[in-house]
Formats: sequence, structure tokens, C-alpha cells
Amino acid sequence: MTSKTVEITNETGLHTRPGNEFVSVAKTFSSQIEVENEAGKKVKGTSLLKLLSLGIKKGTKVTVYADGPDEAEAVEKLGHLLANLKD
Repeated sequence: MTSKTVEITNETGLHTRPGNEFVSVAKTFSSQIEVENEAGKKVKGTSLLKLLSLGIKKGTKVTVYADGPDEAEAVEKLGHLLANLKD
């Protein structure tokens, strides 16, 4: 299992549009993807509703976990995506 922690810098945090982009990219990997918020709640990274339930706001640190054959590439790409969210 590989993980990466990033801080959300987008003014509006993680909402539907960037969340949808994250889920779409997460589904391209064969590894299992999970996202954890600062409170320790961990959800599947391939579910938009579960991802939005984390309440990720600007300044929040989140950790992306991947477990599988392409885990290193997955956490790198998804971590970068979260750290550079656009509205």
C-alpha cells in the first residue's frame, strides 16, 4: 500500500465538479483507491458521494491510499490532482 498526504488549496475545497474528475481518474487505475480526511474517516475514492461526505474544505489535509499493481502512479497522480483542484 502506498499513500500521499496533500493540503487542499482550492478556495471552495472539494465539491462536485473536481470530485467527479477525481473519481473518473481514480477509476482508471486497477489499484483500490481510498481517501482519508483529517478526522480519520476513510472512504472509497471511486465513489463521488462518499468522497463528498468527507467535507474537504480549503486547508484540509487529506491522504490518498492505493493498494495494487499501479499504486505508486495512482497516489502520485491523484495526490497532485487534489493539491491542484480547480473550480
